Amino acid sequence: MNYPKPPFPNQQQPMPGATEAMKPVPDHGETSYKGSGRLVGKKAVITGGDSGIGRAVAIAFAREGADILISYLEEDNDARDTARYVKDAGRTAILMPGDLQRPDHCRAVIAKAVSELGGVDVLVNNAAHQATFKSIEDISDEEWELTFKVNIHAMFYLTKAAVPHMKPGSCIINTASINSDAPNPTLLAYATTKGAIHNFTAGLAQMLAEKGIRANAVAPGPIWTPLIPSTMPTETVSNFGKQVPMKRPGQPVELATAYVMLADPLSSYVSGATIAVTGGKPFL
Repeated sequence: MNYPKPPFPNQQQPMPGATEAMKPVPDHGETSYKGSGRLVGKKAVITGGDSGIGRAVAIAFAREGADILISYLEEDNDARDTARYVKDAGRTAILMPGDLQRPDHCRAVIAKAVSELGGVDVLVNNAAHQATFKSIEDISDEEWELTFKVNIHAMFYLTKAAVPHMKPGSCIINTASINSDAPNPTLLAYATTKGAIHNFTAGLAQMLAEKGIRANAVAPGPIWTPLIPSTMPTETVSNFGKQVPMKRPGQPVELATAYVMLADPLSSYVSGATIAVTGGKPFL
């Protein structure tokens, strides 16, 4: 695919960012992803499912036959647009706004999926918070705790709530990052949580194997999502993705097939794995 390469137009957004304001607008597979029935009848929960990687996964899962609960922070156009694509694929879309920092909300997300979808076969822990800081002194206690609450604590609470409802053959897919292997110092809090996610996934896969539940991770490299213009300096955004061998950021749709593969029942022997989607940069 002939996807855009930097430099990109100067652009900044308030956190958490909006898809339609990005230049260029990311490709989530709206017109390009074609399903083949790999997830027919599956019931999936996707956190951070309103935009970016989460939206691409939601579109792909729906076109593969899954019904979906989309968890996201606050009501916006991105969430409604994602739900529309799921419904256009003939699948059920449940919208669940709320703050995953709160353990009770994490439990409510799973309870809603069980009551309205009829269960949970696939849990995609994808929601994340990041912010850029040049010095450790600039990272407040509140910022450090927020990053851990959203990125790793919520993953634990959601997984703990979901597992009792999962049957053998179900799976959990966690979004890690190339930062778990090669941490960016200006993303210290974020990178630290991504390292935790990597180990959480590896340990979880072993813990759940006897239940017949798989756990895997996807480790994206630089991906063009609303997090980028809303959390990074203008110059970094303009040159985003230039550092990898492909010389460009990945588009969200380019990760979707990794999540589909991990959710596919035919991947029944894949657990404890991390799939790197990094534009050619090695993940060790």
